[in-house]
Amino acid sequence: MKNLKKNLFRFFSILVLSVFALSCSDSDENTAGTSRIKVGITDNPGDYDAVNIEILDVKIKNSNATDEDDWISIGIANPGVYNLLDLTGGVTASLSDSQIPSGYLGQIRLILGENNTVVKNGITYPLNTPSAQQSGLKLQVNQTLEPNFTYDFLIDFDVNHSIVLQAGGSGNYNLHPVLRIITTANSGSISGAVEVGDYQVLASVMVGATEVTALTDSQGVFYLHGIPAGTYTLTLTPDPTSTFTPLVIENVVVVNGVNTDIGTQTISD
Repeated sequence: MKNLKKNLFRFFSILVLSVFALSCSDSDENTAGTSRIKVGITDNPGDYDAVNIEILDVKIKNSNATDEDDWISIGIANPGVYNLLDLTGGVTASLSDSQIPSGYLGQIRLILGENNTVVKNGITYPLNTPSAQQSGLKLQVNQTLEPNFTYDFLIDFDVNHSIVLQAGGSGNYNLHPVLRIITTANSGSISGAVEVGDYQVLASVMVGATEVTALTDSQGVFYLHGIPAGTYTLTLTPDPTSTFTPLVIENVVVVNGVNTDIGTQTISD
């Protein structure tokens, strides 16, 4: 009888410990933790005096579904109008810095307001945003966020290809955004300056089958964001109206999370 009681006691003790262990395991699995995401914006120069975009909110979605459900606002530090041409030559603006539940991040969306304009030759024109006004500017992320990590997402706004003048001489400008989303930890960058008189220069590298480009700003500075680690050929092409020939720089090494500065380059006839 004593042995039977001892065995029953041992059995129930093991059972209680097993249930407790399973309970702790379930609790750990249900606590996914949080990740910090920082969203910023930058731009490549364009042939305008200013390009003003009103950004009101930043939203995220944990899937790639096309429906309008499940978008979550993570807020914006300074909602208002941003002149994209102030964000050139490596300058960025911070939009949001938030803690979110870890896990799969499918999309990021910028919510725009109505105060969008283009300034050309000193004249201000309305910038129409026909599709973005209702649904915002959506970008695919497709990345799993690990707990206790910080992720820096940089939105590269290509102004030169995003502003379209309507045909027919109406003077109306439409926004057809050309955007790239860059995770800075998973890519590097190339920057430099070019001396070639008063002409703009197009800096370009091929990343696989994609050409990544940036125009020099008023100081002759360029900044190519989102270049994966590797060795590249950089081409500096002066304005076609000039008499200058392109300068090709071989073996430009890029390291993830690091900017490769090639210094100041001089282009001659």
